[in-house]
Amino acid sequence: MSGKTALIIGATGQTGQYLLKELLASSHFTKVGEYGRRLTDLATLSTGKDKLVQKAIDFEKLEESGIKDGKWDVVFITLGTTRKAAGSAAAFERIDKDYVINSAKEARVPDHLQRVVYLSSGGANAKSSFLYPRCKGQTEEALASMGYSDTIVFHPGLLTGTARPQSRLPEVIAEGVINTLRLSSFFSNLEIKASTQNTILVTNHHSLGYVRWPLWAGVWR
Repeated sequence: MSGKTALIIGATGQTGQYLLKELLASSHFTKVGEYGRRLTDLATLSTGKDKLVQKAIDFEKLEESGIKDGKWDVVFITLGTTRKAAGSAAAFERIDKDYVINSAKEARVPDHLQRVVYLSSGGANAKSSFLYPRCKGQTEEALASMGYSDTIVFHPGLLTGTARPQSRLPEVIAEGVINTLRLSSFFSNLEIKASTQNTILVTNHHSLGYVRWPLWAGVWR
């Protein structure tokens, strides 16, 4: 994975802010793009600022964002909200599903090997009668059919069997994302098998399956 470029959408969120720092500290990535409505204050970053490219974008006008121009090798999406924060069910779906799907579409470059990594939620189900899991599930299915070389979807759970404080959950998830990618070659032909442990949902050329969540993460599905 050496010398790769990474794009992160949703870097100012709870998990996104930790993931951005992990990407900037990683020697695997030589260029990191942060695109979003709000951007990280550079004063809060201690390392890797020289390889960071920031751009404020309007999610309603993604065609003007220039995301595609970066030809990113890995697209990380940690964008999300709650119904309460969004103000309505329609607004929630627009942000939590449409913005994610549209961002991934805009970042996709035909004939370029790319991996998309999406932070979803446990219980995601496209056929659920409940808004939150339905939106997450529909988003996962849309990403899986978008033509990326690999689609990795994280289903984070709660901390268990660990002394880590609950407030560190976003940080632990971010570390898990990075360490999982380190475990495999960048565009390897992933062999996916079912796991009863905490899992990361993976698609490779539209084939769905599960791989084991790193045991050190101390999470459950």
